[in-house]
Amino acid sequence: MKQLAQYQDGRLELQEVPEPSLMPGGILVRTTCSVISPGTERMKVEQAKMSLLEKARARPDQVRKVLDTARTLGWKAAAEKVRNRLESPTPLGYSAAGVVVAVDALNTRFRVGDRVACGGAEWAHHAEVIAVPDLLAAKVPEGVEDWQAAYTTLAAIAMQGVRQAQTQIGERVLVMGQGLVGLLTTKLLQIAGARVMAVELNAARLEIAKQMGAERVASSDVENAVREWTSGMGVDAVLLCLGGKSTEVTAQAVACLRDRGTLVIVGMHDASLEWKTAFQKDITVRYSRSYGPGRYDAIYEWGGVDYPAGYVRWTENRNFEACLELMRSGRLDLKPVTTRRVAFGEVVSAYDSLDDQIGIVIDYGRVAQARGSVLECAGPPALSESSRGLEHSKTLSRPCSALAVIGAGNFVRTMLLPHVKGKIALGTVVNGTGLSARHVKEKFGFAKAATDFAEANSEAVIIGTRHDLHASLVSKALKAGKQVFVEKPLCLTEAELAEIDAAIAETSGSLMVGFNRRFAPAAVEMKKWLDAAPGAKMMSYHVCAGVLAADHWYADPAQGGRIIGEACHMLDFACFMLGWPVRVSAQKTGADSVSAQVEFADGSTFQLLYSAEGDSAFPKESIRVFANGLVAECENFMKLTVWKNRKAKVSKHASKGHAEEMAAWLGFLKDGKPHPLPDAQARQSMRLTFAVVEAVRRSSVIELEKHLLAAGPDVGNENL
Repeated sequence: MKQLAQYQDGRLELQEVPEPSLMPGGILVRTTCSVISPGTERMKVEQAKMSLLEKARARPDQVRKVLDTARTLGWKAAAEKVRNRLESPTPLGYSAAGVVVAVDALNTRFRVGDRVACGGAEWAHHAEVIAVPDLLAAKVPEGVEDWQAAYTTLAAIAMQGVRQAQTQIGERVLVMGQGLVGLLTTKLLQIAGARVMAVELNAARLEIAKQMGAERVASSDVENAVREWTSGMGVDAVLLCLGGKSTEVTAQAVACLRDRGTLVIVGMHDASLEWKTAFQKDITVRYSRSYGPGRYDAIYEWGGVDYPAGYVRWTENRNFEACLELMRSGRLDLKPVTTRRVAFGEVVSAYDSLDDQIGIVIDYGRVAQARGSVLECAGPPALSESSRGLEHSKTLSRPCSALAVIGAGNFVRTMLLPHVKGKIALGTVVNGTGLSARHVKEKFGFAKAATDFAEANSEAVIIGTRHDLHASLVSKALKAGKQVFVEKPLCLTEAELAEIDAAIAETSGSLMVGFNRRFAPAAVEMKKWLDAAPGAKMMSYHVCAGVLAADHWYADPAQGGRIIGEACHMLDFACFMLGWPVRVSAQKTGADSVSAQVEFADGSTFQLLYSAEGDSAFPKESIRVFANGLVAECENFMKLTVWKNRKAKVSKHASKGHAEEMAAWLGFLKDGKPHPLPDAQARQSMRLTFAVVEAVRRSSVIELEKHLLAAGPDVGNENL
């Protein structure tokens, strides 16, 4: 299929990419129409054309992330991460309509052949086929044409702004900015019974505003116009439907409000209020977030869990339905705002003249149908032993000829693929979107790009998806006899671990988990020192993880939380250094903070302090070990200091182990070398992780052997 792609140097291309795959509970839609929102999409195109310095000034938050990466992984890794971001194409579009061509078994609302309106910058792209979650789609009623339905998401943005204003019949409302969303806002306010004054510098748009229901219009001297229109009282509400940052605009908006009026920020406007004026009028300020309640809530959008109407009357999906009903009744006329229609094959040229347009409808005509059959998986190479045990000496009798990747996000592209490129044939790369799959294919030289897991038909596979997919993909790959590398965590529950164990017992394949820290040069050197020191050791591992953004995917309970998702790294490191764990206690000290104490079979002890608190300037990971006759200290795996015989030996390192673990795994796949991380060791680390979760849950000490025998299927589900 074809999809519009934007690059960070401003280039736009219509690319041939794989079709998307169904998501759980979602639908596949053959697009018939989508709408370009000139304001939002022009901003994205202009930002892409910025120099690196301009981008840095515009996004200081991203600069801080780069600095954090450099501090923990080094400047080389940080530069590679930035380079990957800049090279990666991004989709455009977030408001579309089409026909359902496939429905996931978990979906009960839609059928193949339904006409639907779709939304979401993550899904409703300018592409011939789109994959959409359940609650980001709504059925199109009879009497509404596809080009009209394609406006639904944009209309819902305007509708949510109107709802935030809470206007009543007869109230006077000022709408500042008459772009596409501003004009739709003007119309919806008029439908709701409000009296509207539209403000816009472009005279042509003011004429359209009148067609959309504006009682008054103004392009200058706005405060006097409002004073005359309201007999000096001021308007009941102001809706800012424009982007940018301007103290003059917000000051003007407040000046036009009546006492205790309401200011609603609908567009991407960085408002700056003068305290004295806003305070004296006692105004209410509300931000209107996108299409309505549910937006950016992973449980609602990805999980398909709707809010009860008794608690949240107007969700984003119900706003979609309300907009479509207004279209059906004829009250929401979209012809005045539709200034251009363009065929999808000519869409790139449409971006050359966005300044002159309001609503641009893209017509797709006849496009390819959704995916048909999937490819059969190739057979695996045979292992040299007849036994499928867990011994360290497991080797392959013949080398693997090709490697596939499932889930090539920025981490995989930055930390893993550069270390395998050119060292083994790359077969199929599978990503959630065809655009990203095609980009990775071209960047790293894969033979094929796909969006269906079943098409990863090479003998070996890297799995780098989100955490909730790891267990099922690992089990399927092992049952197909593949040599598997999966990023941590291996799985999220004991029940999933049992399923993987069963697959391992039957497979001719092998399993390696991406516990890279044990491969880091600093870790290898530290272990040599500790192995040479007799007796038990005492180790403490401090992690200054930082606060997790509320919209980060780690915050989704379905992804297992930060302890299972990240602290498993530290617990594996402890097992690598100290051996077999026998006893665990742990306390949860905050939403994402845990203290755990582990006792090992030889009497060694390990303490993990994983905290979301602290200061970001402090090293993210710091390790200190006391052993017989020596002390070792490691900072971010870049600096190792060993004190012995009253002398300190310092060594500097530049790797956290990603390159080394890939080299070791390739040695197993190609050169007949032993498996670098037998699955028994990885499973031990995961079971220790689940024991920490259980210790928090029970507020008691967990005996590891007893825990392994008695653990129920839900162990590991706690979102920590």
